[in-house]
Amino acid sequence: MDGHISDEENADIDWNTDDELEIQNIGPASCTTLATRDAQAIISNGENIGPTSCTTSVSMDAQAIISNGEASSSAGSSNSNLVQHFLGMGFSERLVIQAIKENAEGDTESILETLLTHSALDNSPEEHNSRDLSYHQQEQCVNNDELSSDYDESLLEELSESDSWSWSDSETENGDSVLKHEKPISDLISMGFTVEEALSAMERCGPDAPIAELTDMIYAAQMAKADAVFFEEEKPKNLCGLTAKQKRKLYSLEARKKKKQKGPLTEEEEVIRLPNPMIGYGVPSESSVTPPHRELPAAAIGPPYFYYENVALAPKGVWDTISRFLYHVQPEFVDSKYFCAAARKRGYVHNLPIHNRFPILPLPPRTIHDALPLTKRWWPEWDTRVKLNCLQTVYASAKLTDRIRKALEKCGDYPSLEVQKYVMDQCRKWNLVWVGKNKVAPLEPDEVEMLLGFPQNHTRGGGISRTDRYKSLGNSFQVDTVAYHLSVLKDLYPNGINVLSLFSGIGGAEVALHRLKIPLKNVVSVEISEANRDIVRSWWEQTRQTGNLVHLPDVQQLDSGQLEQFIKSFGGFDLIIGGSPCNNLTGSNRVSRDGLEGEHSSLFFDYFDILNMVKDIMKVKN
Repeated sequence: MDGHISDEENADIDWNTDDELEIQNIGPASCTTLATRDAQAIISNGENIGPTSCTTSVSMDAQAIISNGEASSSAGSSNSNLVQHFLGMGFSERLVIQAIKENAEGDTESILETLLTHSALDNSPEEHNSRDLSYHQQEQCVNNDELSSDYDESLLEELSESDSWSWSDSETENGDSVLKHEKPISDLISMGFTVEEALSAMERCGPDAPIAELTDMIYAAQMAKADAVFFEEEKPKNLCGLTAKQKRKLYSLEARKKKKQKGPLTEEEEVIRLPNPMIGYGVPSESSVTPPHRELPAAAIGPPYFYYENVALAPKGVWDTISRFLYHVQPEFVDSKYFCAAARKRGYVHNLPIHNRFPILPLPPRTIHDALPLTKRWWPEWDTRVKLNCLQTVYASAKLTDRIRKALEKCGDYPSLEVQKYVMDQCRKWNLVWVGKNKVAPLEPDEVEMLLGFPQNHTRGGGISRTDRYKSLGNSFQVDTVAYHLSVLKDLYPNGINVLSLFSGIGGAEVALHRLKIPLKNVVSVEISEANRDIVRSWWEQTRQTGNLVHLPDVQQLDSGQLEQFIKSFGGFDLIIGGSPCNNLTGSNRVSRDGLEGEHSSLFFDYFDILNMVKDIMKVKN
C-alpha cells in the first residue's frame, strides 16, 4: 500500500479502523470470503446471477417438486429458493428432494432435521461399508456453490504434486502412498472433522484403515477430550511433519467445508471474544488487578518461549485458529492506549509467565497533550480527543488539511456543529493534530517513533523515504506494550538471551529487550524488507551491541537445516517472537480481507511451522 494517499484517492478504502469501530460501536466485519455469489442468488428469489448460480444445477426431479404441477409462479420461486438454500448448506440434491417430499414445504426446521438425520445415516459405518461411492460422487453434494468441490480437489492435487506427506519414513519413500491418503483425509473433512482430527486418526490407525475405523477413533478421542491427551499433546505432533504450505492448503479445505455445512460463524459460536477493557492479564496503570492463574497445555510449556502478535479485530474465527495451532494457548488482548497516547488493539499468544511484570521506565506520556505539548496552544475546546487512534501506514494529504483550514476560516471563531463534525471525522480518521490557528497536520515520522516507543531517528536517513518510514512504523510493535510482557525474561536470562525474530520489521522486539537491559547474545532476524533490515542493522551498530546479529530475508526459505546449524552454534533459542503480516486481517482492507487464507496473512502457518521445527530440534538435542 502506498504511504501517501490523497483524500480523492481514498474513496475505496474502508476507514473504519480498529479504534473507530469501537468509537462508533460497530462490530468488526467478517471475512469477505464468507459472502458468496450463491448467497446473492438465494436473496434474489432464484434469479440467475452470473454463471455460478445454483439454479442451473437443479435436476428435473427437483424442478418437478418445485412446480408441483399446480403451484403458482411465486410459489415455484419460493420453493426454488428453498432447494437452493439447502444445496448451499452442503446437502446433496438427492437428500434435499427427499426431505422436502417428507415434510411440509414451508417447514424449514423439519426439513433441516430430516436432512441432518439422513446425512448421519449416510455417514454411518454400515452405510460406508455397503456403498462403493467414489470420491467424486461424495463431493457432488456440495458442488452447487462457488466454493465447489473442484477447488477442494485441486488443493489435494497440489498437495500430492508439489509436496510430500510425512506419515512415516517408509511412506515418504513411496510417492504412490500419497495418493492413497488424499481420499480418506478429504472424506473425513467433508464429514465435518477437523484437519488435526483426521491426521491424528490416520496416524493412530494407519494410512490403510477403513473410514469406519477412522471415524470410530475420532469419536473415541472426542469422548476422552477431558484427559487432554489426544487434543492437547497429539495435535502439534500430527502437524509437525507437514510443511507450512501443506498446512495452509488443509486449513483452507477445512474452512471451506465448514462454510458449506454451517455458513458463517455467528457471534454465539465464536469461542474467543474480545474483552472490554482490553487489558489482557494486566497493565501498569491497573496495578491493583491481580493476574489470573493460567495453566498452559503441556505442549506449550517453554522454553523455548514463543510470542506471536497480530491485530485483535481480525475476521471471525481467526483467533480461534491461531490459538488452536499454537497449542491451544488463549490470546492476551491488549490495547496500547494503556501504555502510550495512541490506541493499538492487538492479540498476543505466548507461553511467557504472566506474574511479576514491570514496565520500562520512565513511563511514556499517555495523553496527546503530554506527548505533543506544543499542540495544546492551538487545540480547540470542541476537539475532545485525549488519545490518538491506531497509527496507520498512510497519512493525510496537504490538500485535505488545506480544505479543513479554509472551512474553519469561513466560520470565524465559532464553527458550526456541521463543520465541527466534518473536521473531527477527518482528525480521527487521519490522526491529525493542531499546529496553528485553524491548522491541522498529520503526525511526523519522528512523532510516530516516539509514540511507538522507538528511539529518536530510528527510521530516519539511510536512504529510506518518508513514505516508507510511515509504512514501516505502522506495521511495527508498540515497544512499551511488548516490553511489559517480555519483562519476565530479565531474571530468567541475566547473562543474555538467544532470539529468533520472525517478521522482524524495524526491530520492535530487539528494541524492547534492549530497553529492558536484557543482553542480546545471538539474534537471528528474518525480515523480507531490505529497508527494514538496514534500519535494524544501523540500530544494532549505534547501540553498540556486543552479540551476534544474523539477517535472513524470508521466513519461507528458513529450513530445518539452517535451524539445526544455529542451535548447534549457540545452544538453542530462548525466545521465538514475531507477528505475521496483518494485510488480510485488518478491518481497513475491504478488497482482500481473506483471513488466514489470504496471500500475506497465511504466513502465520510459517511461524507455526518454524516454531515446531525449533521445538523438535531442541528436544532431540536435550
